[in-house]
Amino acid sequence: MTSAREPPPHPEANIPSPATADPGHGTREPSWKKLKLHPLAHVGPGLITGVADDDPSGIATYSQAGAQFGLNMLWTMPLSFPMMAAVQSMCALIGRATGKGLAANIKLAFPPVVLKAVVALLLIANVLNISADIAAMGEVAELVTRINRHAMTAFFVALTLMLQIAVPYHRYVFYLKWLTLSLLAYAAVLFTVHVPWKDVAWRTLWPHLTFGSDAATMVVAVLGTTISPYLFFWQASEEVEDMRLSATAQPLAQDPAAGSAEMIRIKWDTWNGMLYSNIAAYFIILATAVTLHVAGVTDITTAAQAAGALRPLAGELAYLLFALGILGVGLIGVPVLAGSASYALCEAMDWQWGLERKAKDARGFYGVIAVSVLAAMIIQYSPIPPMKALFWSAVINGVVAVPLVAVVALLASRRSVMGAFTAPKPVICLGWITAAVMGIATLWMVIPGLLH
Repeated sequence: MTSAREPPPHPEANIPSPATADPGHGTREPSWKKLKLHPLAHVGPGLITGVADDDPSGIATYSQAGAQFGLNMLWTMPLSFPMMAAVQSMCALIGRATGKGLAANIKLAFPPVVLKAVVALLLIANVLNISADIAAMGEVAELVTRINRHAMTAFFVALTLMLQIAVPYHRYVFYLKWLTLSLLAYAAVLFTVHVPWKDVAWRTLWPHLTFGSDAATMVVAVLGTTISPYLFFWQASEEVEDMRLSATAQPLAQDPAAGSAEMIRIKWDTWNGMLYSNIAAYFIILATAVTLHVAGVTDITTAAQAAGALRPLAGELAYLLFALGILGVGLIGVPVLAGSASYALCEAMDWQWGLERKAKDARGFYGVIAVSVLAAMIIQYSPIPPMKALFWSAVINGVVAVPLVAVVALLASRRSVMGAFTAPKPVICLGWITAAVMGIATLWMVIPGLLH
């Protein structure tokens, strides 16, 4: 496999896209024409990253939270939003300031054992997550179309591989941005059911929780599926991908003049993308709390059950919206999971990488993606229910995220890594708070009654 610590840009990378061309550089399309061609062109990696967070694993976890605990898990979303946004903005800034992904920066700044441990844990968690996501998508597709779930799973595997391998990044990202609209399905569900809004507001601020191992495990799962390690690697690398698409953009360390505008863009893009993600997750918990929990359905074992249980309780429309939402965000989440694992391993191994590259120029990169996604087929023949695998993959992410968030905060605060563009102190503080909160939640889960 080709080795390149600093891979040259692909020839197509010299064509600036409307989404990434720097203001004041090159020829710009008129605003009306840009809007006509691509209404989401001004949105950066933050939106796709945020929506990928609400993949079938996330939907499973949020559904189980609402079904098992009712309105008493809504508080986790306002708590997790600033922490999630702070960590993701640090990852984005690391990529934009250094021109390297997260794994490459870890490789330069920490002992080799740190990189090996991080990449190994990421690969394990991602393969499990991808496998369960694809199986859940096949199951829900069977529910909607009546076509055999194994056939539908094979279809989704082929579709995701084709999009990532055959379609250049600057075109592929166009479709990913439009798929982010699928999250609106969960807001629409709430218009089909009765919602006690006063109780919702009160329980969001003052939940009734017991400090047992079940509640602790759920909190770890919710935080793990919201603040997920694969998102850290994805957003950092997407900043590098977007930068390569411009003929003039350079890492901020080499182009300090662009620093102020780029830091504002990253802040706006990331915080808004994470807000959209968390609001959607809040709606999923709420929708299942006011339907499944109220009806006594407190244990979600399959993706079909999560959507199908809504049919008699909330009507045909709510059921279809919920099911289609799972499929839509799954088509975003699976490529992000596979891509993030490939970014991390290729940077660790000094292989050529990038979704803008052709498969023949980055065989290792696309090979990791293919192996990761094809492993998804295994879950169909496993006795483990897909929804349970999804839930426990979120728990694994919650545990792995603790040391990784600390690594991200250290990188983002080091001038030797970031130059003059270290992350703002409030953001770094939020990063350390995130690591502490997730660490305490993990201890709470491992040692039942610790906080009782």
